[in-house]
Amino acid sequence: MYTDASTHAEADMPATASRRRSRRAIALTWLRKTHLYLGLWGALLGLLFGATGFLLNHRAILAIPVQKTVLTSVQLTLPAQRPSSAQELANWLQQELRFQPAQIIQAKSQPTRTVVWGDRELSQPERWSVSLHSPQRGVNAEYFVGNSFVRLDQVDATFIGTLTRLHMSVGVSAFWVLLSDTIAGALILLSITGLLLWTQLHAVRTLAIFTSLGALMFGLVAALSSLI
Repeated sequence: MYTDASTHAEADMPATASRRRSRRAIALTWLRKTHLYLGLWGALLGLLFGATGFLLNHRAILAIPVQKTVLTSVQLTLPAQRPSSAQELANWLQQELRFQPAQIIQAKSQPTRTVVWGDRELSQPERWSVSLHSPQRGVNAEYFVGNSFVRLDQVDATFIGTLTRLHMSVGVSAFWVLLSDTIAGALILLSITGLLLWTQLHAVRTLAIFTSLGALMFGLVAALSSLI
């Protein structure tokens, strides 16, 4: 009976080891596929974000043209029923200039105030300012209450400027923001799965690294304790 039990135990050991190897192989296969598909998903937009990030970092040094002034100080006549607030002006400009509602970046008002001009003090009327931006262009509007017109400064982006605006999500829709979030999430998961793959394929090195780090931390804590 003792011999039979020992024989069964010895027979079960290879089967247990085989099951462990099988589970590890399945886990590695899952990690590889996840890593692969995340890489494929993020490849195109990852290239866009990487290239535009490089351009943003070096646009001053490389003198990269990101925008060009197309129209400045253009006066747009207001309708007979003039807006009664900065937000109403922004809504009217949004429709008139064919921007999307989400592309109204700013609409603010500055109350009447006294300004010094030369040797005189003048009363400046209430001032409204509105900024509208899309990936392709930007418009800054200035209006002094009482005027029959609003002044517009329009800036159009170059091709590179459009890409950098997309990178910074300037004047984009909620769809683009969500798409950008998925790319950011994919990059995070790509890093995690890559780290897990490396640790699974280099178990001995991983153990050595963590052991070294643990010893280093222990030494630092001991050194700080002795100083205190």
